[in-house]
Amino acid sequence: MRNDYLSDLLARVRKPGRYLGTEVNSVHKSLEDIKVHLAFAFPDLYEVGMSHLGLKILYALANRLPGVYAERFFTPAADMEEILREENILLFSLESRTPMKNFDMVGFTIQYELSFSTVLNMLDLGGIPLLSEDRNGSDPLIMGGGPGVFNPEPLAPFFDFFVIGDGEEILEAIIRVYEQWKEDGREERRTFLKEISRLPGIYVPSFYEPEYSKGKFTGMKLLEKGIPEVIEKRTVYDLENSFYPDCFLVPFVEVVHDRAALELFRGCSKGCRFCQAGILYRPVRERSVGRLKELAKSIMARTGFEEISLSSLSSSDYSQIENLIDELKNEFDKKDVTFSLPSLRADAFALKQADKLQRKKSGGVTFAPEAGSERLRNVINKKVTEEDILEAANQALHSGRNHIKLYFMIGLPTETEDDLWAIVDLVKKISTIRQPGGRRKPFRITVSASTFVPKPHTPFQWEPQLSMPEIRSHQDLLRKHLRKLRGVEFSWHDPEMSYMEGVFSRGDRRLASVLKRAFLEGSRLDAWNDSFNFPLWEKVFQDEGVDPTYYTRYNPGPEDPLPWDHISTGVSKEFLISEWRKALKAEVTEDCREKGCVGCGLADCSIQAGEVKCTTTF
Repeated sequence: MRNDYLSDLLARVRKPGRYLGTEVNSVHKSLEDIKVHLAFAFPDLYEVGMSHLGLKILYALANRLPGVYAERFFTPAADMEEILREENILLFSLESRTPMKNFDMVGFTIQYELSFSTVLNMLDLGGIPLLSEDRNGSDPLIMGGGPGVFNPEPLAPFFDFFVIGDGEEILEAIIRVYEQWKEDGREERRTFLKEISRLPGIYVPSFYEPEYSKGKFTGMKLLEKGIPEVIEKRTVYDLENSFYPDCFLVPFVEVVHDRAALELFRGCSKGCRFCQAGILYRPVRERSVGRLKELAKSIMARTGFEEISLSSLSSSDYSQIENLIDELKNEFDKKDVTFSLPSLRADAFALKQADKLQRKKSGGVTFAPEAGSERLRNVINKKVTEEDILEAANQALHSGRNHIKLYFMIGLPTETEDDLWAIVDLVKKISTIRQPGGRRKPFRITVSASTFVPKPHTPFQWEPQLSMPEIRSHQDLLRKHLRKLRGVEFSWHDPEMSYMEGVFSRGDRRLASVLKRAFLEGSRLDAWNDSFNFPLWEKVFQDEGVDPTYYTRYNPGPEDPLPWDHISTGVSKEFLISEWRKALKAEVTEDCREKGCVGCGLADCSIQAGEVKCTTTF
């Protein structure tokens, strides 16, 4: 695309900075020297995709490889999409403005079920046939990765292969297989897929056929010899010495997380039973304080960011967090660099660490009790007491903060109306916290209630989801009584969006036809409230003869085959069943890093710095 034409195009959209591709640290190479042209596609707007750490890691890693050029694609906003379609312009990459269809491979990051239709939209805008079976040798190979592919079945017909697990662990191997296939003359695509399927962690859906009996999933039939019955996830075990970028892209426009990210560790051992990430990213792997300090210095030198986020699923659980904070403060206190702990547990220790990092104790703090009653917190294995929560809230307000955000979930297994009232009571207690001397300090409390969605590979994968009338009833109770409390604001998730998330979360391959039809009838960017069109989805389900409630109310037994059983996280199904049964009795399971191995089944789980191997199995 010529510069003058691009300039004219960008002059007609609201945020042209989304499409420039010339950010600080963006990579530009001569296409003449490239052996493998790789596209990384994020099915959401630029502002969201540019905040995703995984994309930044893979982009920097791929562009270090000789003969490889990786470029970025994000979903165009509605104004840009309208122009592309009206003028028959193919979706083009940010860096070289090459149409998507001209790349060798396109890798989609799948984060969220409501981005599925956006994937199809990007393929269509890029001039690529939607279905894998309709593509020929001139089309790029389409791969998917991220947490959303641990149940890839609703997307299976649209992808050539999926990468299960840590992408940086396998990316170079994928590229080398492609290089050899290309040198051999790019015989039929099936030849490449057979070769790539031999790599551990690769799932080629066209080699597997789901089987059903009386409308019920009964298992996967293998269509090729030598392919694995179960695809094991890839894991970067040595996080200390693994690749991590210091040349983060610096956007020209404001993005969701406009800062650099320093990944302290990967994984979580707390064992919250609703949490899919806690299963997918096991085991816990940490970087040393020395390595993190070195990375922080290099990142600041190469980006100019004024803030670094100490990133992980729960940053205050980093085993050396106090030492790390002391080291960072000593190094950066006089350099106008700030650090943040974005994910805090609802306890005073976590808040204390955040306080040490912040020069000004103002603004807000976020806690996620998840449930109002201690009984229900035991059910979900959220090992935090009401005393812990109140102490943390009290400390937050006395340290100078004026805003507390509280995240709860409704519809958790075994929940009763008493548990909803417990949310109201807990918020009320926080709202009445007073300073020494009895004076109440003015502050705001924002309460957010999301709806529980059962996720594959968790102990609650066998649990049904609330119906939409039940969701609304729960939300109405909380809204009615929380709004009576002084300084309390209440927000909730759209019931229809939670419902659709639940449908695709535990969906199977029969949903692919629904997904394709919904896209063709106008569905895209469903993760955004102003784009989500639930009546369209209702019509499509009806037209396709598929009952979506089957998936949300799905209540299988532990012996029933599940559509995602052929994808392995390394955590045994026996452990998940055990945790499910303990949940129903409100029994907790301790943190293995604190109390020893709990027998989750991981074959190579280093509990503490490689000293203790987790070998217990059921």
